[in-house]
Amino acid sequence: MKNLFIICTFIIALSACKQYSAEYKQAQLENDSLKLQLKKNEVELNEMLGILNDIENDIQSIREAEDYINIQKDAELTDSKRSLIKKNMDLIVETLKKNRQQLSELQEKLNSSNVKLLGLQKTIDRITKELGEKSELVVKLQTELSRKDEEIKDLTVQVEGLNTDIKILKDVNESQSELLTEQDQTINTVYYCFGTKKELKEQNILTGGGLFSKDKVLDGNFNRNYFISIDKRRVTEIPLYSGKATVVTNHNRNAYRLIKDNDGNFTLKITDPDKFWSLSKFLVVVVG
Repeated sequence: MKNLFIICTFIIALSACKQYSAEYKQAQLENDSLKLQLKKNEVELNEMLGILNDIENDIQSIREAEDYINIQKDAELTDSKRSLIKKNMDLIVETLKKNRQQLSELQEKLNSSNVKLLGLQKTIDRITKELGEKSELVVKLQTELSRKDEEIKDLTVQVEGLNTDIKILKDVNESQSELLTEQDQTINTVYYCFGTKKELKEQNILTGGGLFSKDKVLDGNFNRNYFISIDKRRVTEIPLYSGKATVVTNHNRNAYRLIKDNDGNFTLKITDPDKFWSLSKFLVVVVG
């Protein structure tokens, strides 16, 4: 009998070890997956920061070239000075074009990346604004220098093209921002309605029902205008103005509570919005 007890104990312990081993392996896999995602995010962030650092260095080079042109533009233009001014102007124009392309690619990377940093977006917006100001300054310098030397006039076309490109980039950024805002609003918009069975059946929201069948919810062409749209992130309490209330759509029971106020009327309190709205974006409550 003692040996039998020892054998049973060993079998139970062995079973527990196998279960623990399986759970440990699953946890290890999830941990490895998380580490890979974190590593990917780190690589993406370092790449974006590297691009920003390159652009910042280029902007410093543009400032130095501007300083030289500002000093020389009021002096008598010799052939050597004219050549250096043209070289610096070319440097500014080409650098601004390169930075514009880098900013566009960086914005695309940020939009598609898992790394969402408000500070990084603000830095991109700040640099975009500064590049626009540099472009305007190039136009001003070009105008002043062209009065002294007709040879520099050939840069006008490049500057005008640069202004157009920067305006296009600004328009694209604004369009992308509006699109992201619209997408975000659409994703987080949900709908609810409540009423008596009779009212909901008049709107075709409840159908069927009878002696041997149950009511069906949102089955067919129901009146969508009867629903109220809300942002699920902002609205977590819905007054129902009734002492009787039943949620008849498919929503997680662990994600909400029905709370009575001092007048005996129910309010639907959503405790976990993501879980509550995960199964359906339409909420129907029968009251009365």
